[in-house]
Amino acid sequence: MKRTLKTILAGIAVGAMALSLAACGTASKSDSSQLSKGPVTLRMYWWGGDARHERTKQAIALFEKKYPNITVKPEFTDWTGYWEKLATSTAGKNMPDVVQMDQLYLASYADRGTLLDLSKQKINTSDIDSGLLDAGKWKNGLYAIPLSTSITAMLTNTTVLDKLGVALPDTSKGWTYEDYQAWGKKVADASGGQVYGVDVYNNEFQLQQFIRQNGENLYDGTKVVVKPKTLSAFFQLGLTQQQSGAAAPATAWAESLTLPIDQSRFGTSADATLFTSATLNAAFAKATGDNIALLPLPTLKGGTAKFDYYKPGMYWAASSQSKHPAEAALLIDFLLNDPGVAKLFGSERGLPASSKALDAIRSTLTPEETAAVKYSESRKPFLGKAPSITPNGASDITAMLQRYQQEVNFQRTTPDKAASDMIAELQKSIDAAK
Repeated sequence: MKRTLKTILAGIAVGAMALSLAACGTASKSDSSQLSKGPVTLRMYWWGGDARHERTKQAIALFEKKYPNITVKPEFTDWTGYWEKLATSTAGKNMPDVVQMDQLYLASYADRGTLLDLSKQKINTSDIDSGLLDAGKWKNGLYAIPLSTSITAMLTNTTVLDKLGVALPDTSKGWTYEDYQAWGKKVADASGGQVYGVDVYNNEFQLQQFIRQNGENLYDGTKVVVKPKTLSAFFQLGLTQQQSGAAAPATAWAESLTLPIDQSRFGTSADATLFTSATLNAAFAKATGDNIALLPLPTLKGGTAKFDYYKPGMYWAASSQSKHPAEAALLIDFLLNDPGVAKLFGSERGLPASSKALDAIRSTLTPEETAAVKYSESRKPFLGKAPSITPNGASDITAMLQRYQQEVNFQRTTPDKAASDMIAELQKSIDAAK
């Protein structure tokens, strides 16, 4: 999926409305897992582009053919408008029966009783990694099931490196941030400052991994538990990378945060590396016309080895307001496990969370998609327990993180102050949402 940071931040802004409106939701009068005998109509809502809409409508047709007594009415929009519409429908007790859900908003909706506890329904989740499945849990319930997964890789433009005469770093035995910075400086020097080698961390997923390398967590339920010194080190890392000349200057870095893929620094071959989902290698290969390799993230010296984790690309969830919870669960089960659906969806929503669904599409994957699968599977020895999902009130953490990182990079504040201020602001936002 091709989402720019600009649209993501816009979605986060309207998502704040969802946090309050979702409180108006009410739990279903029944959590029955028994199917109805008569005709049933379900509403299904998702975000995405035209290609996703067409594939999803074809999947619905397969479902209706198998279950002719169930009619599914599709509803869809883009990411930016999705959360405002979902919040409004939930507040009006008219939430669609089955919805596409994102990790940033899962706790917000689950905490207010607007989502169905899917652990009480008949859904086959045996082919989904247990750690990944746990990312759909909130408190004592399973309120969403991952339909796809992603893992961060260091996308590396080998075509640019070949032109500059710089070899790929040797990461076979692991490598540190110091190694990465030194290598990135070689890239910048070889290009005369036209290309930079280092990508500065800038989102919640990357922050989580850095914190986990320190043996800590960002959250414990609704508490922000990362140590100030660890968050300070995160901010200092980006500042040092830029001051060394290995990463683009603060102004260029800040401007790139709102650019779409084909205009981004990595997408225009102005940066040699980018930390992002491994599944985006195809999109960047198309944008640049260059060859893209997938390398592991650098790590801390003496840091925790099992810091990585599979992040849900998105989930399926069901409304607690649904008059037909069993049928909603049946639709989710079908979308997760039917081989025909797996072939229709491919990797458009990310790599399938179900191992059987992934096996069903292996032969149809492009070289870039195959590389993403291979990289994802190579990270299994480094997987740790999945972190707590983003708590209610913390949905705008990426925007908050980038704001503080910019303050540090432009030297308007210190890493220590940015860390203490951000922790306080984040906790306050979570507390206010309770």
